[in-house]
Amino acid sequence: MPITYQIDLPRGLIRTQARDSVTLDEVTGHLRALEVDPLFQRPMDVLLDLTACTSLPNRNQLAGVAHQLSRLGGRERFVRCAIVAERTAMYGMTRMFEVLAEEQFAATQTFRTRREAEVWLSEGRAAARGRHPVAPGRALSIS
Repeated sequence: MPITYQIDLPRGLIRTQARDSVTLDEVTGHLRALEVDPLFQRPMDVLLDLTACTSLPNRNQLAGVAHQLSRLGGRERFVRCAIVAERTAMYGMTRMFEVLAEEQFAATQTFRTRREAEVWLSEGRAAARGRHPVAPGRALSIS
């Protein structure tokens, strides 16, 4: 299966990974599965890992995915989307997706590494709770 996902309820996060060659029909199938997943009942962040994806979407396909996200509820169901794309061509296409899907997420950003994407999502969750994130390995001291 070229697209897999896990829902991390405590973090309010959908971790999606695409592998090998992915078709638009497979993306549509993934979104349909997500739509009926009983764990997906509240707005969530998305971590979309495309590092193992060998296909490259075109602009029309990206616009189609953005439309499907709108049909799924857009910002009513999704908060922030962090995309991981190492390949230069995929990175460029996902930057285009950021623009095409800007109405579907509170924020979307593309990263070269999974670590950068996870930090960005973590900082967003901390800000939403009204706190500033604490860097790993650092204690928060209050005087």
